[in-house]
Amino acid sequence: MRLWVLAFLACLQAHAEPLPALGADARTVTVSGVSSGGYMAVQLHVAHSASVAGAGVVAGGPYYCAQGSLWTASRNCTTPGAWSPLPAVEALGAVVRALARAGRIDPPGNLRGSRVWLFTGGHDRTVYPEVVHALRRFYALNRAEPVLVAHVPAGHGMITAEAGGACSGTGTPFINDCDYDAAGELLKHVLGALEPASPPAGRLLRFDQTPFGDMHALSMDDEGFLYLPKACESARCRIHVALHGCRQNARAVGERFVRDAGYNRWAESNRLIVLYPQTVARYFPLFNPRGCWDWWGYTGADYHTRSAPQIRAIKAMLDRLGEAPD
Repeated sequence: MRLWVLAFLACLQAHAEPLPALGADARTVTVSGVSSGGYMAVQLHVAHSASVAGAGVVAGGPYYCAQGSLWTASRNCTTPGAWSPLPAVEALGAVVRALARAGRIDPPGNLRGSRVWLFTGGHDRTVYPEVVHALRRFYALNRAEPVLVAHVPAGHGMITAEAGGACSGTGTPFINDCDYDAAGELLKHVLGALEPASPPAGRLLRFDQTPFGDMHALSMDDEGFLYLPKACESARCRIHVALHGCRQNARAVGERFVRDAGYNRWAESNRLIVLYPQTVARYFPLFNPRGCWDWWGYTGADYHTRSAPQIRAIKAMLDRLGEAPD
């Protein structure tokens, strides 16, 4: 049995802690994600653009691309072709404006000047590069400041400088060693100049997600993770939300994503708390067998708005981190 499986099974025996109130800065949060986590990062950014200041997306596409359809999500918005084209970003921009007028998302004017970092792998056949290019156009249409990295010959997964499998591969745990530090590059873009990364010396906490919603009904796990740098135990820190992809939650890959994706060493030296919410596979009453984040509507028609169940749960976690220490 692999060592990480043994470590994860041992970890399961420990009791998850309540998510701590840390007095963190919950008003200027940044977010990033991989694949379905990338789509969810975009939804969080657009729905809560007044408080989410920037986003990093690896292998994700435009806001409301799936338009409530699993078929569209699994074809048009991942592997588009002549018979399954991507939705026009201009039409999706019109949806954003209509949702804002209805008060269902924050005003899109907040996206003006927002820093956005995008990545597509040259060997990614799970989410085609043209999908990420469409996301760049979507953000440009809303006057954000997107940059797109497209020169790395990577497969589908989180891209790292030294952890994971072959760069061009696609397979569990979906962490690819490409000699390229995607977490560091995206954090430097969305946050600005950073101190050099350093070995993580803080705590990786498993916390109880159940106070933030009906986790079973949301296809979210009972437990999530939080990386807390030593400095953030006594000082006010920023928050970054890092969202795993399908088949990449802790039930599927143990702690590989939360330890190896590359965020924690940058967080340690830059007073940055990293929140790692977790999904779980569900078959009933929801059908989400790969443990994806909801970017096509399996939790309901409002999945992409402020009232979306998963978005509400993550926002409640952020609010908790922003509360004054108990």
